[in-house]
Amino acid sequence: MPTVHTNGINMYYEAAGQGEPLLLLHGLGSQSEDWAFQFPAFSQHYRVIAPDIRGHGRSDKPRGPYSVSMMADDILGMLDALAIESTHIVGLSMGGMIAFQMAVDHPERVRSMVIVNSGPSLVPRTIREWLALQQRLLLAQLFSPARSGEFISRRLFPKPEQAAMREQLVERWSANDPGAYRAAMRAIAGWSVLDRIDTIRCPTLVISGDRDYLLADAKRAYTERIPGARLVVIEDSGHATPIDQAEQFNKTVLEFLGGVG
Repeated sequence: MPTVHTNGINMYYEAAGQGEPLLLLHGLGSQSEDWAFQFPAFSQHYRVIAPDIRGHGRSDKPRGPYSVSMMADDILGMLDALAIESTHIVGLSMGGMIAFQMAVDHPERVRSMVIVNSGPSLVPRTIREWLALQQRLLLAQLFSPARSGEFISRRLFPKPEQAAMREQLVERWSANDPGAYRAAMRAIAGWSVLDRIDTIRCPTLVISGDRDYLLADAKRAYTERIPGARLVVIEDSGHATPIDQAEQFNKTVLEFLGGVG
């Protein structure tokens, strides 16, 4: 089982392929296995590395508090252990937040980044955003990971033909450590690097599902503040775009990476 010791924890990671490094960072409550649809496509062209972030999957789950900066330092330590000076990053949701943190704090380590259904801040600005955040915090506090997974799975995969996706999410969510999950949730609630994104200079692509929690207009607003960044909206997709629209997602990411010098 490939692991590295970084920032005081043992971090598990999956790896495949050769070439320029491509780091895949999963979302809250998830794990490296959720990139299963990406590994075959991306590893044909890149050295793909997908860690289980602190508190998730097969990585260590120390007691909190956690922070996004701490999780970014974990990743940087992993890159050091693997002798990777800089990398392309694809970050989904919480993984996108970690990518933003790395891009503003350590720009020399980020060759390019793809931000998927995420943003540079989780500070609610509207009633809709505040309610969504409070709902997630309440779910984490009151219910087991399995029960939370059942609720979240219906939001992420609402279609009848997505039953297998729902079942898989519930199975993986049930394996979450409740304390570690809550620590990660608290780490992202109220986090922000929004005031620093105009300093980002690496090639940046923002991907939004057309049914994501964070509306495409909100993503467009911050994308316009990042020099050279662009937004792509993928139709018929919710928050888990790499899963519910894997083929279109993979094509969009590979086309972007192919254009990065």
